[in-house]
Amino acid sequence: MKEEAVKEICSLEGATAFEISKAIAEALDAKKGRDIKIIHVEEKTVIAEYFVLCTGNSNTQVKALVGEVEYKLRERGVEPYNIEGRDNNSWILMDYSNVIVHVFSREAREFYNLDKLYGDSQTTSVSSED
Repeated sequence: MKEEAVKEICSLEGATAFEISKAIAEALDAKKGRDIKIIHVEEKTVIAEYFVLCTGNSNTQVKALVGEVEYKLRERGVEPYNIEGRDNNSWILMDYSNVIVHVFSREAREFYNLDKLYGDSQTTSVSSED
C-alpha cells in the first residue's frame, strides 16, 4: 500500500508541460547531461510548449541520457509518442507531445544551434555545467 501512495505522489499523469519538462531536466542532470535548458517555445511553434535541450559528452552518453529520461518518465506514468535519431546517437529527439527533448552531441548542438534559433524565448537553465 505504501508503494502505491509513493508512486501516486510521484506520478506525472495530468502534469503540466512545464512540470514534465522539469522532470526531464532532472533526469538529464542526474546522468551528468551538460548545458540543460528548458525553452518555452509555445509562441514560436505549434509542435510543443517546451523544448528541453541537453548535451552529452559522447554518443554513448547521448544514448544513456535518452535511456534515463525514458526510464524515469515511464516510472512516473509518461510515455514518449516517438523517439527519433537513435541510429546515430548524435541528436536524439524525444516527443512527449507538449514537450520535445533534444539530446545532442557537442558537435550536433553547435551545428543546429537551437539555442540561438529560440534565443529570445523564455529559458530556464537547469545545470551550471557547460
